Amino acid sequence: MIRPGTLRAPRRPGARLGRVAIAAAALLAATALTACGGKDEPAAAPSGSAAPARAAAFPVTIEHKFGTTKIDAEPKRVVTVGWSDQDFAIALGVVPVSTREWFTEYPKYPWVAPVLGGKPLPTFSAEINFEAILQQKPDLILAIYETINRETYDRLNQIAPTVVQSKDYADEQTPWDVQTLTTGKALGKQAEAQALVDKVKAKIAEVRKAHPEFAGKVLVEDFGPENGQHWLIPAGDPRRALFDALGFAAQQEKDEISEERLDLLDRDVLFVNGATKETMLKSPVFAKLKVVTEDRTLYTTFETPLAGALSYSGPNALLFALDQLVPQLAAATDNNPATKVGPL
Repeated sequence: MIRPGTLRAPRRPGARLGRVAIAAAALLAATALTACGGKDEPAAAPSGSAAPARAAAFPVTIEHKFGTTKIDAEPKRVVTVGWSDQDFAIALGVVPVSTREWFTEYPKYPWVAPVLGGKPLPTFSAEINFEAILQQKPDLILAIYETINRETYDRLNQIAPTVVQSKDYADEQTPWDVQTLTTGKALGKQAEAQALVDKVKAKIAEVRKAHPEFAGKVLVEDFGPENGQHWLIPAGDPRRALFDALGFAAQQEKDEISEERLDLLDRDVLFVNGATKETMLKSPVFAKLKVVTEDRTLYTTFETPLAGALSYSGPNALLFALDQLVPQLAAATDNNPATKVGPL
């Protein structure tokens, strides 16, 4: 499988992948009629002053790489197709009726569980399953964090108005703040989305002020090291957006490296995303790196909420990740080998 982004790496290491076949092309013949039927069973309208305010936000038109999508009324049944799109909708208080299957642990994450309130979060599959999406009778489809081609977009857009990424960004490279604001506009929650963006940026500014030592230090993110192969996440990739925002520089020489080039990991800070320290130290070459011996390396596995937070990168996920990462990044950059970097 291909992980979101430009690097070849497992899409969901440590999580179960389901694969469901894409529905036959004949499905589209019935799509328009069935999709219209989805609007006959809307969820109950929110109470209080927020409902009229959101209603007044519509219709909205969102520009994207294939043109524009018009959303006439507040969506009641939202399906998310992009790998991380659910995280942005849930941050805005909208629980999708179905989402793309990714990390199976996602509903239990600390920033997600309170919104779900113990209710399940339905998923359709790890592949885009048009039939399963159609059965949910959505009135909005979010497909921002995914490589969507024109054919796929047209098929989704026949089911319901579909929002994909802006032409201003490469596939799966939309910045978290842009994705938050785009999602907020589609859901009629522009003010809430802007407030979340402001909150995260204020927290990042606070951390940068408290830790000027982060600025300019080269942080290498070694993603999903497995069987002697390592993937270095470049600047601009959503999976290292937080490190970029905190002022760290990225390793740009190579994307995929083997054990013979582990010297490329030996920079100011190393973040191993997808393996334990014990596992990594089994490599004699890795164990001898100065960034390792001087305890300037952080480790987390794909089973931790932190790994999920960095992969989904919604605003609430980033706030969670900041709380987890900053103390350990501070310990790794204080130029004192005696300062121990704790587990994540």
